[in-house]
Amino acid sequence: MVRRQPYTLHFNPKHSLNASGKHVRDGLSSALCTGDNLWLSCDERTSIERLRRTGPREFGEHCSYQLSELLDLPSAKTEEIDIEGLAEGQHYLWIVGSHSLARKKPDADGEDQAKEIARLTQLKSEANRYLLARVPLLLNPATGNYELFREAPHPTDPTQTLRAAQLRSSDNSNDLRDLLAKDCHLKPFLNIPGKDNGFDIEGLAAAPDGRLFVGLRGPVLRGWAMVLELLPREDKHGRLRLSELPGATEVYYKKHFLALGGMGVRELRQCGPDLLLLAGPTMDLDGTIAVYRWPEALRCSQDSLVGPDKLERLFDVPHGFGPTAGQDKAEGMALLDPEHVLLVFDSPTDARKPAADHVLADHVKVQAQAT
Repeated sequence: MVRRQPYTLHFNPKHSLNASGKHVRDGLSSALCTGDNLWLSCDERTSIERLRRTGPREFGEHCSYQLSELLDLPSAKTEEIDIEGLAEGQHYLWIVGSHSLARKKPDADGEDQAKEIARLTQLKSEANRYLLARVPLLLNPATGNYELFREAPHPTDPTQTLRAAQLRSSDNSNDLRDLLAKDCHLKPFLNIPGKDNGFDIEGLAAAPDGRLFVGLRGPVLRGWAMVLELLPREDKHGRLRLSELPGATEVYYKKHFLALGGMGVRELRQCGPDLLLLAGPTMDLDGTIAVYRWPEALRCSQDSLVGPDKLERLFDVPHGFGPTAGQDKAEGMALLDPEHVLLVFDSPTDARKPAADHVLADHVKVQAQAT
């Protein structure tokens, strides 16, 4: 039996509501720990939230960073980025949007049923979702907090300047999607909405050497989930470009296929040479959610097929069902230390909201299942 301990996250009401009035605690999509700070994203915002450890099982002192002030977002400041992954490496915070299409949602109780049925044929593409970017992340020794900057001096090398940068994008694509449009596995899924098992990014991890591992919620191919491995570099114009990746069959990216029992990737975290994976349903449904360890993931020299014997299923995560269907969906996982993770939940139940502007996360010790 996995022991879960509740951690309380305190949000500042001044920073907590988006343009439509949704509270940040109700849409948490990724979590990352740097020192005493917990970084969080909400999928319906254009901001990154920072909390600080304020007690043995508490994070508070909520600060919000508007990404429109740090990056050149391709669309309006209020259009959501659908941030689904955060990672840290080489003094940068890395950020990735879902890169997915969305299907309009019908109202089953709408008066015009034909109109509501027709909504299921309508797809929308939002330019801000095609974001892969980095922002300088530096520790302020006076406060003990990590802070984000558009540009900042390198903390140890005075000859270098850290600068925010992002992959080239357009209204309906970016350099990554343009590459994948020719991929034999992914091409058929790029124009399918994420919640229909279409292309959907929902995890990000950074290796010390600059490589990024991008987890896909979808597609899941005959039960196999996918992780893409990339190597973004800054060009002479200050933009990110995907560099050639040694050992990659497709030159600019590696493909790793993982036997996660039909689940897709919801979060990735680097733990030494390993990756921890939060896995869950690719479709919009209640289903098994579990945490896996992928041993030696950072040392894969080429594209790989990672069978069930090469993955460790660490523990399952409870989720909503019955009266709480569609709630308590674990979507973010922060690594507090090599032995403990903190899970945050999209659409938390009322039981996870003990007070206004508070929400409960789950602290879990990472250990292999007994065999």
